[in-house]
Amino acid sequence: MPELPEVETMRRGILGIVGARIVDVERVACPRKLISISPRIDLFRRRTVGRTIRAVERVGKRVVVRLDSDDAIILEPRMTGLVLVADPPTREHLRFRCKLDGGGNVRELLYWDRRGLGNVRLVSPQEFEAAYGREKLGPDALAMTAALFREQLGNSRRAVKVALLDQRAVAGIGNLYASEILHQAGIHPAARCDRISRAKWALIADATLVILQAAIRHEGSTLSDGTYRNALNQAGEYQNHHRVYDRAGELCSRCSNGKLIVRIVQAQRSTFYCPACQRK
Repeated sequence: MPELPEVETMRRGILGIVGARIVDVERVACPRKLISISPRIDLFRRRTVGRTIRAVERVGKRVVVRLDSDDAIILEPRMTGLVLVADPPTREHLRFRCKLDGGGNVRELLYWDRRGLGNVRLVSPQEFEAAYGREKLGPDALAMTAALFREQLGNSRRAVKVALLDQRAVAGIGNLYASEILHQAGIHPAARCDRISRAKWALIADATLVILQAAIRHEGSTLSDGTYRNALNQAGEYQNHHRVYDRAGELCSRCSNGKLIVRIVQAQRSTFYCPACQRK
């Protein structure tokens, strides 16, 4: 589930590791599914132990830990992954540990993943560009403008809600925030991209910043399964401010028409919208 706001919250939560030296890295034995860690852990250790962490960044829905060797550790949470500097929710699903020295009071960087769908990768600058450069990922959602939205999606015949999930077009938006953004913009989720006017792309661009920045301020959304936690193993709060997501059958909080939020399915994903605020 972690989308841009949750991953950005994780990134900010582990900034205390900058300046720390890596003492050891280890794959933590998990009784269930092993996550993908590459390269092999002995090679991973050889390239990281003794190195200093010089920056913590984000690319799309991934946390990027930059080393003084110019290599980068990529932590990709996928559905249930967490990047932590505090005790994990359980020991059972702890997958990866990076032991640190210096850089403040942080002694460990942890990756926890209940379902085990995420991964940890160590990449060179060339590998980073090949996997996460502009050929693979679109502009970051926080950098999107109306002109960029038109450039990336304006010629697509896809429904706008489906198109917003395309990471090659826009990096960072997932199912939850796509519904929230379109409700804020007043755009029907099934509207075809190539039929959206310049003025409406401007509304989408403005709504993207409003929704994502608000979600970051509230440290992301912890849904009913309770899986998502910030870097200190604390719940986010933006779920208390959702306008439409997972609110099917409830009154729309925006309009005065007394309409109920509707759920439909698009590309095998749930979409939530208000039929009064977001007319097709």
